[in-house]
Amino acid sequence: MVADTHCPEFLAELPDRLLEGLAGVDLIIHCGDVGGPGGEATLAALARLAPVKAVRGDHDRALGGLPPSLLLNWGGIRIAVAHGNRTRLIEEPVTLIGSLTLGLLWPRPASAPWLRARFPGADLIVYGHTHRAAIERRGAQVVLNPGAVYVVTAEAAHARLQRHPNWFERAWLQVIRHRRDRPRASFALVEVSPGGIECQIVGLD
Repeated sequence: MVADTHCPEFLAELPDRLLEGLAGVDLIIHCGDVGGPGGEATLAALARLAPVKAVRGDHDRALGGLPPSLLLNWGGIRIAVAHGNRTRLIEEPVTLIGSLTLGLLWPRPASAPWLRARFPGADLIVYGHTHRAAIERRGAQVVLNPGAVYVVTAEAAHARLQRHPNWFERAWLQVIRHRRDRPRASFALVEVSPGGIECQIVGLD
């Protein structure tokens, strides 16, 4: 399970650690924010490892052929996939608070209940967007966020500032490059067996 690669939008190429970690899997699910224009090459690189199913994130306007969500039957379970972005009335206050506190206080709107209500029949719900890995279980149902392959560290913010972004992005990057939390790039591995659904978050640092 992969999300928020933002490649080549912000990340020049997929990390070797990611490609090595996905080698040998049966299916790759991408939860959106593939990479904006040029994202087709990112999906093609993943498809060289295994079949790929992907949904469209809020940075994927150039990938209009991707659906906003997916329902799959795989390995005997029902899998729902969505990017996880919500209304700007929720998103923008969260980003503002997280930025002004330099990442020390980043509200996390309850994504799992919202996704469970949206996909009540799914055994596994996978989403991205928050750039924070999470595994939540309720009974036999699992809600998984694999985290983000691309995270906005101080180094990443500095690199984006060199590209002369628009005023809004530039202002945000000037603040967030001083962030005090330690975001960690990651993906997830999922194993389906008669015993249930096992999820593992794998760090990329």
